[in-house]
Amino acid sequence: MLLRKETDRRNKHRFTIQRELRYKVADDRVGTVTGHGQTIDIGSGGVAFAAEGALTKGSFIELSISWPVLLDENCPMRLIVFGRILRVQAKRAACSIDKWEFRTQARTLQAVPSQPRADGMLKRWADGIRKGTLKATAANF
Repeated sequence: MLLRKETDRRNKHRFTIQRELRYKVADDRVGTVTGHGQTIDIGSGGVAFAAEGALTKGSFIELSISWPVLLDENCPMRLIVFGRILRVQAKRAACSIDKWEFRTQARTLQAVPSQPRADGMLKRWADGIRKGTLKATAANF
């Protein structure tokens, strides 16, 4: 379903979709924080979602969202989004989509690990943005 209100200043359309997600937040003060939640809506400029924990505006975030369509009608997919947290209100947040990619996922959803994986993709991306070697999109989400 397409959402668009008369008072909405966003220049991108949003689509209501509730999907399971996992997130990792790179926070300089506490390190990497992980959790899970559910999408509220998605547009080309960003994602609104409900999160289990408190998030900080301006932090770098990686979302792993279960995708509703199977690859080749057989393989589950996940949409991986890298961005910054733009708004936080209680347990709801919105983040920009600065970089995204699709990945395949296991056929059964694994429990969220207590420790984030050590591949450092979120950290490398956030460091590149901080140093100015990568360009963040100025999403008006």
